[in-house]
Amino acid sequence: MNDTPPNVPQLLASAKRWFDDALEQSMRDSGEQPVTVAQAAVFANLDARGTSVAELARRIGTTRQSVHQAVHGLIAIGLLEQVDDPTSARSRLVRVTDEGHRVHSKALSTIDAIERELATRIGEDAVTALRTALDQPWGGPPLIR
Repeated sequence: MNDTPPNVPQLLASAKRWFDDALEQSMRDSGEQPVTVAQAAVFANLDARGTSVAELARRIGTTRQSVHQAVHGLIAIGLLEQVDDPTSARSRLVRVTDEGHRVHSKALSTIDAIERELATRIGEDAVTALRTALDQPWGGPPLIR
């Protein structure tokens, strides 16, 4: 039905899915517990000393309920823990366990390997250009009317 070439958002979403699928399968093949894309987003947005669920939701751009669900799934498999926030009696912080640090380190090295594989498939120059383009400051979203 649609013969038009994909637009940039579609291409970015497809590329993200490719990376997510490769990471998930690689981690699973190496015997690690599978982690969802939402759970991986939690890891990517945690501070070293811990982060509140509300702050994680703000950084990820989703609801506190979604983050809460992802966090509790990661707590259940021993990768995260919740601790009292020393600066607020009403808040708790989410932080990485020792096992979570091990798995996260393995995931980061796996991502590096996936990037190297991409470079063999599309060329080192293309990967460098892609990284350079995506790392540019884009500014706030434009208001197109």
